[in-house]
Amino acid sequence: MTETATTPRPHDDDVDRLEIGALQRELLGQVLDTWSVQVLEHLCDGPLRFNGLRRAIPAVTQKSLTATLRRLERNGIVERVVTSSRPVAVEYRITPLGKTLREPVDALLAWTTTHLPDVAAARERFDELAG
Repeated sequence: MTETATTPRPHDDDVDRLEIGALQRELLGQVLDTWSVQVLEHLCDGPLRFNGLRRAIPAVTQKSLTATLRRLERNGIVERVVTSSRPVAVEYRITPLGKTLREPVDALLAWTTTHLPDVAAARERFDELAG
């Protein structure tokens, strides 16, 4: 389809906003998913090895934890540190960038604690009307 004088073209600012919005949604999805929040919560208390994280988050599978740690590492939130001890060990630590997430994540967790009864009541009302 060729563009004509009557076909509206998006402004560069609109395209930039759409791209930024998509990048923000992607990042929030990767940082605030169920396992990431739990990993961050535990790593804020100090470095842990993989099995330490598995014990701290018993519901997570090995595959999900591996994928979560890789995602967080790729985003600069967590770092993987290989220790020179014998046997060689791998620890996961929160980075300075990751530490900046502590306050907003704590605020979201506090919000859920405060408003969980309200959400439960809303769900109940919705389910009664829907079914």
